This record gives sequence, structure tokens and C-alpha cells, in this order.
Amino acid sequence: MDSSNTTKIGLFQLVMLTLGSLIGSGWLFGSWEASKVAGPAAIISWIVGGLVIATIAYNYIELGTMFPEAGGMSKYAQYSHGPMLGFIASWANWISLITLIPIEAVAAVQYMSSWPWSFAKWTHGFLANGKITTPGLLMVFVFIAVFTLLNYWSVSVLARFTSFISIFKIGIPILTIIMLTVSGFHPENYGHSLHEFMPYGSAPIFSATATAGIIFSFNAFQTVINMGSEIKDSKHNVMRGIMIALLISGAIYIVLQSVFITSMQPAFLHEYGWNGINFNSPFADLAILLGIHWLSVLLYMDAFVSPFGTGVSFAASTARALYAMESNQHIPSFIGKINQKYGIPRVALVVNAVLSMLMVSIFRSWATLATVICTSTLIAYLTGPVTAISFRKMAPNFKRPIRLKHLNFMAPLSFVLASLAIYWAMWPTTVEVILVIAIGLPLYFYYEYRAGFVNTRKAFWSSLWMIVYLAFLSLASYGGSKEFNGMNWVHYPYDFIIIIVAALIFYAWGIRSHHVFADFYQAEKLNDSVTE
Repeated sequence: MDSSNTTKIGLFQLVMLTLGSLIGSGWLFGSWEASKVAGPAAIISWIVGGLVIATIAYNYIELGTMFPEAGGMSKYAQYSHGPMLGFIASWANWISLITLIPIEAVAAVQYMSSWPWSFAKWTHGFLANGKITTPGLLMVFVFIAVFTLLNYWSVSVLARFTSFISIFKIGIPILTIIMLTVSGFHPENYGHSLHEFMPYGSAPIFSATATAGIIFSFNAFQTVINMGSEIKDSKHNVMRGIMIALLISGAIYIVLQSVFITSMQPAFLHEYGWNGINFNSPFADLAILLGIHWLSVLLYMDAFVSPFGTGVSFAASTARALYAMESNQHIPSFIGKINQKYGIPRVALVVNAVLSMLMVSIFRSWATLATVICTSTLIAYLTGPVTAISFRKMAPNFKRPIRLKHLNFMAPLSFVLASLAIYWAMWPTTVEVILVIAIGLPLYFYYEYRAGFVNTRKAFWSSLWMIVYLAFLSLASYGGSKEFNGMNWVHYPYDFIIIIVAALIFYAWGIRSHHVFADFYQAEKLNDSVTE
């Protein structure tokens, strides 16, 4: 065996690490949020969300093995379409990452707000009308500071911390499934007719995937891609790692959703309806309703530990993403400075912490933060299928340890599904996220001006398809059906047809826009190091 492989991550470790990232606060809130939006049909939302992410992940398997590097997902668009599209994709991905840090803090604080113990009365003011209050916001800031400080001094502490938490994070959801099923099982809650199964119609099945944190809950598959060269036998383990982690987490999420639906007392549902269920700490509140107080205590603990583990690991990866962006020379150079003693981009850690606090001050609920993460990540993912096919045309002789058989079909399909899911995030969140991404462009042009506008025009034409497409998606969201908060110029489901047709047109434009920049030669050099 190659001795260099001894320090690399094997398949089991890779799956556990990915599951540790996948199972964060999504399981604590997703089932409740989805039930409020779609009723029992929320179970379909989890299947749809999982399929959307799985088809998107498919494109990155080929790219990830072609270019095995840490933080690779921020670089692929830059290799095929130049620095401007690379900047847009990495900026969108970074926006999602700086929102991931506070969403885990919000999850912990929201569960704290309903601690039932007499000593914890001071926590009860942390939440009001589903939103974090000012005292709650200060506690969220404390969590963000702790996530940052744990990364500030030592990577080894981080590694020990996350491996312990991964076991806890997988065990508690499984225990919750068993105990809630034993304590209350009412399959009639699924309804006896299509109307009872889908009390709010079919459109909420799709909107729940974006607005109830479903796509957000599957998003951490990119942990595998970003590991890059650190994976043992990457030719086989990249695909296996992603698929096994998505299948296990998908099974856990779907069963949790089913258990949430069937554990409800029918009389409670009859009185309040699905959209009237108002839980601060969904599974803990449900455990208390069913009289399983010891489980509620465990869930309150898990709501502290689980988001904590994810928050700490994402504080680390967000700092590395910002460091990778600095290497593109379109943000201030001091941000990417590595601390020599600890080998950590400390300035990036602090910058991300401050911006995370700013994000949560604007978006104060778990569901809104989940929608922001979902939308910004999906915008970054739009580049994946375009880049994968572009490389087939630009560099047919590049080494491809995994050459995907169905890429010519899956690439346009994943582009269409990502486009639909951006639309499902609903007006005005779609346009708010697109505007946050657009804020980065003046920074890009300022650094282009400082560099003397070398290749700026070429990079602009190579990225124009994405800029026009984001403008189109904003307009489509505004004028879309009332089911997705639009002006109802186009009625549901015809709005889906317009998005699908437009997506295929922009996908074709994106592929025709690839150009060879200096970054392409960097990609070629990286690909030379690959062993097939």
C-alpha cells in the first residue's frame, strides 16, 4: 500500500465526517417547518430535496476527482470561465457559509428559549413570534464567538471535538425515532384522501424544500468534494462517500418526518391544523406532549451539542473558503494571512464571525436563514454542471479518474432542478439573496481596476450568461405564481414550465461561454498530478 495513503481519510471516516456535517440543526427544525408548510405531504418534500441535491452532487464527482484540492468547489468555475464567474460562484458559496455559522447558533438558542427548568427562566425571552429577540441575539453572538475561538487556537482540538460529536449527532435522532414511535403512532394523520394528505395543495411540497430547511439539510455533501487530495483512493471513495452519506442522512430525515407526522395527537391536529403547530423546540416539545421527559432533556442537550459541532466545523471551513477567495486577488490581501504558529487564517476567522453576526441581525429566524443558505448555495451550484460539460469540450484529454456515463443528461437536469429550487425559495428572499451576491461585484471591479483591467472584458463576456440569468430569476420570482409569493402574472404550474425552458437556454449559453484564461493552465497543472 502507498505509504502516503496512511495519513489520508478512509471511506468510513469520510462518511462519518460528512454525516457529522449533514446532521446539524436541520433535523431539529426541518420536520416541523415542513409540516407547517405542506402538512403530511412534507414527506415528499424530503424526497424531492434529496433528489435535487443528489443530481447536483453528481456533476461535482467528476470535477472533484479531476482537481483534488482543498476548497475545490470555490475554484472550478474559475478554471473554465475565468476569474469573474469564479468570483461570483465563490462569493455565493461564501455567503451561504457565513450564514451557516449563525443558523447553528440560532438553533441552539431557540431550543434554550424553552428550557423547562426553574433555573432557566432567564432564557425564555430569547424568542418571540418565531424570531430571535435582542437578548437572544446577544446569546447567538456568544455562540459565534465560541465557534470562532475554538478554531482560533488549535486544529487538533477541533478534530477531537467533532469526531466525538458525530456519534452523538447520529445516535440522538435514531433514539428519537424509536421513542416517539413507541409512545404515539397515529398513521391516520397522513389522511384518508389526497386533500387530507396535501391540505394546502401541491405547490407547498416544492416551497418546503427551500423554505423549511430541507435542501439546507442535505447541503454538506460538499464536505467530500472540499476534502480533495486528503481522501484515500479518491477515484472510488469520492462517489461512495457522497452517495452513502446522502442515503443515510436521507433515510434518517424521511423517517424523522414520518415520525413527526404520526406522533401528533389527532385531536391536537383537529384543533390547530398543521400550520397552527407552534413549537419553539419541535422534537423536545413533542416529547413533553407525549410524556417522555427524559427524552426531552436529551433533546435539549443535543440541540446544544449538535449545532455546536456543526458551527465549529463550519467556522473552520468558512475561514478556509475566504482564504481561497483571497488567493484570487479580489478581496483585501490581509484577510488571507495565515498565522505561522497555528497554520490558521485567523483574520478570515474574525472577519467571518463579524459578518455572521451582521447576517443574523438582519435574518432573525431559523427558517429565513435556512432559505438564504439554500438560495445562495444553489446559485453557486448553477456553475457546476456548466463547468463539468465545458471541461469535456475544452479539455477532452484531461485525466478523469471518474468519467460519468450519464453526465450529458444529468448536467442539464441538475441545472434545471437548481433553477427551480431557487424559484421555490419565494419572493422576496430570492431577490434579497441575489442582491447580497451582487454587492460583491463592485469589490471585484475595484480589484480589476487596480490590476489594470487585464482580461476584464473577456471575463465579463464569459460570465454574462450568469449575470443575465440572475436578473431573469429575480424577475421570474417577482412575476411568478401567488403560491410562491409572486404577482401571479404566471399561474402555477405554468411558472415551472417557464423556469425549465429558460434554464435550458441559459445552460446552453453558459457552455458556449467557456474560455481559456491563465486559471485554465493552473487547472491543467493540478490535473497532471492526478493518478488515474
